[in-house]
Amino acid sequence: MGKTLVIYYSRKGMNYVNGAIRDLKKGNTEIVAEYFRDLAGADLFEVDTVNAYSTDYMTCTDEAKQELRKNERPQLKQYLSSIAAYDNIVVAGPCWWGTYPMAVFSQLEKLDFSGKKVFPVMTHEGSGLAGAPAALKKHCKGASVGQGLAIHGADAASSKSIITAYAKANLK
Repeated sequence: MGKTLVIYYSRKGMNYVNGAIRDLKKGNTEIVAEYFRDLAGADLFEVDTVNAYSTDYMTCTDEAKQELRKNERPQLKQYLSSIAAYDNIVVAGPCWWGTYPMAVFSQLEKLDFSGKKVFPVMTHEGSGLAGAPAALKKHCKGASVGQGLAIHGADAASSKSIITAYAKANLK
């Protein structure tokens, strides 16, 4: 299995889960990223914005929608400068308005993906992978985009066997 990095954004706190707003101590995508770490020996890089999104779920969705409409790139607290040491890059995030949070693109656009294998992973409450594969084809120039994985957010904690099978099949 090749050396793998998971670049992810995850939202803790108020989230939409099975039709209701619930307070999550750990975000769904973070749970999924940690499974990749534990099951595939992946390194993790969490995308963390300088200006935090609202803790109120509805306000956060409005902020995310505005960022998408304006094609903004929120500033991050830290950036990866290179992914040269990795063969596989898993890009994981929640589905916000049909794609990754704009903060994910703030990081991806700073990296050279030449010769890398990139895998879209998205947590969602009904949208599946949505536009994640197309977004990676656009923003990860030079990469080969592999099969994606959609995890229903409410089922993130019980997705270990799904991630194990996915990692064995894809992260070579």
